[in-house]
Formats: sequence, structure tokens, C-alpha cells
Amino acid sequence: MLNRIIRVLVVGVLAASALPAYAKTVTVEGQNSLRFSVESITVQPGEEVTIELVNNTEMPPQAMSHNWVLLAAGADADAFNAAALGAKDNDYIPSDMADQALAHTAMIGGGESDTITFTAPETPGDYTYLCTFPGHFSAGMKGTLTVASGG
Repeated sequence: MLNRIIRVLVVGVLAASALPAYAKTVTVEGQNSLRFSVESITVQPGEEVTIELVNNTEMPPQAMSHNWVLLAAGADADAFNAAALGAKDNDYIPSDMADQALAHTAMIGGGESDTITFTAPETPGDYTYLCTFPGHFSAGMKGTLTVASGG
């Protein structure tokens, strides 16, 4: 009887370990104060991550739109942001630096939201995320995605 219970438990543990991991979902609000509501996110290497960006402003889109852009390790956030100023027609994502953006939402206006799902980098470390709408990053609209085991 004990052997049967042990076998059932072992099979159960093995079956549970074969199930796919659930995506970590984080809702981030772009605020009128030019800050993200979440300025620090911790994930595990290779974890599936879903970011839902919400813009609840009542201001017009030309005054208060937001996006969420995750930069690659070592990317120069200031240079990326400066280049983004000339990329209005591409949601302020500079085409010549697109390889430095690991993931990004669309640029959204008030009352809109956008969701992206991506795989977190395998390399542990801190990755900057920012809003590239003109003036927002410079005003402090940025955060850190930390990739660490046990996140």
C-alpha cells in the first residue's frame, strides 16, 4: 500500500513538472505625472512575461500618450530616447536602433491599453524600460526589469 502511494505521488510530481509555466502578468499604468505605476519588475531568466500598459488620462493623445519599451542589456537609454524623437511615424521607436528594443507596446492615448508578451532574457541583470513619447523619459518615465533566479 505504501509503495502504491509513493508511486502515485511520484507520478503526480512528474506530471506537474511537465506543465507549462504560467506567464507573469504585470499591469502598468502610464500616469500624467510622467511615471509608470510600476517602476520595478523582477522575473526569472527565460520566463514568459506579459505587460499590459494602460493609459487612463483624459488629455489628448498629442499631449499624453505612452508606450513601454524594454531595452537590451547595455543599450544606451539616453541615445535610444534621443533617436526616438525622430521616429514619430513609428510610435517613437527608432528603426535604426530597433535591435536594442527587446519588446515594446504600441503608443497609446487616453483610455487605451496595449498588451505584449515576451520571453525574459536568459542573462541575469537589470534591463531598462522607458516611455519614448517626447519628454517622458527625461522627466523620469522609466523603470527596471530585473532578471534574477527566484524572481
